[in-house]
Amino acid sequence: MKGGPHAVTGDDEAPPRQLLRIHGLAVSWVVPLLLLALIVLVDINTTEKFRIISWIVLVPGTAAAICGVWTTAGFGVLSLLAYFLVDAAWPSHYQAGLPDFVLIALGGVLATLACAVRLRTERLMLHMRDAVDTTRRTVLRQLPPAWAGLENAAVYLSADTDARVGGDFYDIQPGPHGPRVFVGDVQGKGLGAVSTAVALLGTFREAAYHEPDLAAVAALLETRMLRHRRYTADLGRKESDRFATAVLVGFPVRESGFVEIVNFGHEPPMAVAPGGVRLLPPGDGLPLGMGEFADGPPRAHRVALGAGETLLLVTDGVTEARDGTGGFYPLAKEVIRAVAADPRTAEPTRLVAFVRAGTLRHTGGHLADDTTVFAVRRVMGWTPVQIPVRGRLRS
Repeated sequence: MKGGPHAVTGDDEAPPRQLLRIHGLAVSWVVPLLLLALIVLVDINTTEKFRIISWIVLVPGTAAAICGVWTTAGFGVLSLLAYFLVDAAWPSHYQAGLPDFVLIALGGVLATLACAVRLRTERLMLHMRDAVDTTRRTVLRQLPPAWAGLENAAVYLSADTDARVGGDFYDIQPGPHGPRVFVGDVQGKGLGAVSTAVALLGTFREAAYHEPDLAAVAALLETRMLRHRRYTADLGRKESDRFATAVLVGFPVRESGFVEIVNFGHEPPMAVAPGGVRLLPPGDGLPLGMGEFADGPPRAHRVALGAGETLLLVTDGVTEARDGTGGFYPLAKEVIRAVAADPRTAEPTRLVAFVRAGTLRHTGGHLADDTTVFAVRRVMGWTPVQIPVRGRLRS
């Protein structure tokens, strides 16, 4: 499992990663050098019944695993030289002879080739990780810690240790009608889920800025989901039944005591304050992509939210996390206990860190699904920034 957003960059000429460093200096060459010295010393200080000089073939093999190509080739040559000198120091009837000399020479050549293959594979993996990190930053863009009047904190943990990105998403969009928050989980995994999340986020970032009515934003998201499914179906992909659960939250500029929520079949948010914890109503919306089965367009519900309350939103990677006995992670119970013990846990950063640690502890570090924890609360005394639009300013 990998959770942290660590970007890796590089190109074909990038230097190989040094596995061993001390104060920034590469010292990986010390390991094969010490092995070479050990084999030579043991061979010199033992009788002819315990000749191990041919073990010197291990030296370039060790270098191939942790050093560069030229260093490995150097140890191959050094091993041949050491073998020749040590073997020649013994009487002729105790010498290992030509066969072992050829073995060590061949071992040095093969070790050098193996080192070259290893470094090429490492560079390829760096490129792949860089591409994945770029995709992840597109889906989960970095958010300022206090943006658009919302103090926020988030963590994303991918269940796939290689992909490092999945169908979970979250974002904040500032706008003249107040900041909007969007958190969700696309059904399925792989690039199909990622492309769906990108499509939904693109629509959210535009609609949440321009549309004064949160229900209109929700309707546009449903339309975007249906359009994306038709597009993938026309490409011949088997994704015509893909859907996404999500929560859309609006923070009206002039109504600080309320938020507007549209819940698309997602886990209901939790309001966490130093004085207590409450679970918000689950709402009545169906997942995005299933609007045709609803009675009408999605509705926005006004919910009271106090000035000091933090809104906690998670994906099912948290609520459906299981321990070794199959028991679910008791999110609400754990948060209530933590806030009672330390009211500062209600702060977004502390709250996200607590839920992350609790989920990993509950599952033993083995996540079955992508996991997102997102927390926001209003910044007291925040004033909307004036944004120029078509030559005039809108608040």
